[in-house]
Amino acid sequence: MFLSGKIIGRLECGRTQLEVSDELGIAQNVISRLWQRFQDNGNVSRRCSTGRPRLTTPNEDRYLAVTAKRNRRSTASDLSRQLSSATGTTISRQTVYRRLGQIGLYARRPVRCVPLTATHCRMRLVWSREHALWTPQQWACMMFSDESRFSLQSDSRRTFIWRASGTRYHQENIIERHHYGGAGVLVWGGIILGSRTDLHVQIRTMTSQIYRDPILEQHIRLFRSAMGAQFVFMDDNARPHRANIVRECLQSEDITPMDWPAFSPDLNPV
Repeated sequence: MFLSGKIIGRLECGRTQLEVSDELGIAQNVISRLWQRFQDNGNVSRRCSTGRPRLTTPNEDRYLAVTAKRNRRSTASDLSRQLSSATGTTISRQTVYRRLGQIGLYARRPVRCVPLTATHCRMRLVWSREHALWTPQQWACMMFSDESRFSLQSDSRRTFIWRASGTRYHQENIIERHHYGGAGVLVWGGIILGSRTDLHVQIRTMTSQIYRDPILEQHIRLFRSAMGAQFVFMDDNARPHRANIVRECLQSEDITPMDWPAFSPDLNPV
């Protein structure tokens, strides 16, 4: 009751629901329901229910929350079995979803990233600080590019984790992974303010020769010619991008490459 009063008091003082959620560590949907109840009847107490009694106690709800946070890759079935083993209470998967959703935990796919060393982290921070004060005019001259491999096989390792809204990139919600195998296609593209390249799609593995001829020669060179010497080109430091024939092509076409930190796809707007 005291916590409900703190929430209502902050909202009445003009704070937004998101601000109150961040400050008190309570899911925004919980705050929204409490505020709606207060506006409807001026009361934050829940009305007595005539429906089916609640299957879990507050202590059991807390047990579910702690267990899900301790092992975020646990499935709803896993959590149901653990609760039954610990307390003797048996609940369905749907009830697990509802209980965790009430405290702001939802089953989501984890972010996948490559493992970062301390050097990688330091170089990413240096790059971010060096470009934090770039003007819109400077960014307008920069082309971002990226390539992604799309699997043509089903992902039998599909994994979900329990996490709260706004915590997508927290360390505990990330799975580190280098590569994945199987058949697939490679798609490359580039964007710049107000324009973009055509997508380049290929079945074969990217090589320095392929990167130079269909991509640099047919796409990037045209943008450099149109924009002039202020044009800056960013790639992700993949091995084919660093080959001598690629460097020579960039130099011969007077294309300025961006000094990009390794393993930084999250910094790339593509």
